[in-house]
Amino acid sequence: MICEQTHHSHPKQPERVHRTGNRLFILRQPSDRDGRPVSELVARCPPLDVNSLYANLLQCTHFSDTSVVAEDENGKPAGFVPAYRLPSLPHTLFVWQVAVDPQARGLGVGLSMLESLLERLVPRGVRFLETTISPKNAASQALFLKLFSRYRVAFTTRLLFSGDDHFGGKHDDEELYHAGPFFESGPWKRQEKS
Repeated sequence: MICEQTHHSHPKQPERVHRTGNRLFILRQPSDRDGRPVSELVARCPPLDVNSLYANLLQCTHFSDTSVVAEDENGKPAGFVPAYRLPSLPHTLFVWQVAVDPQARGLGVGLSMLESLLERLVPRGVRFLETTISPKNAASQALFLKLFSRYRVAFTTRLLFSGDDHFGGKHDDEELYHAGPFFESGPWKRQEKS
């Protein structure tokens, strides 16, 4: 006999609060209840690739430990960063995408979500961060370069997926950014604002 269980997780506890002006965002691990709202959020965030709702549900459950959602003051997702540890290199965190609602852009939500992930995962052994960015996505480039500068880590770039060879001319190139090492303490840890 096979027993089926329906898994409904409750929203995770907040791990960071991001305040800017009169806006407040709660950063936390995602749960299955975030799957549909973050799928809708990503759809409002061109030029990000839209994944299937099923893929977003998996990101919010299977990769909850390595992902983060930012809730606005109304409890709605205003930001989402799905990420995972590379299976063959578990000390490397791969950031899939950084989605920030158009109404929350320019408020530091994306950077705060990335810092939240590092605060959670560097103590658990993550030493390197990777992501891919299209050469035309200046906003993503600026975000990650700001993160690397804050943590004073070196980074390299190289072509990972060719727009022509891998995407058949239907997508821009994807360049791999590799940064680190990140440490819990010492000169490479993020410098606090004075």
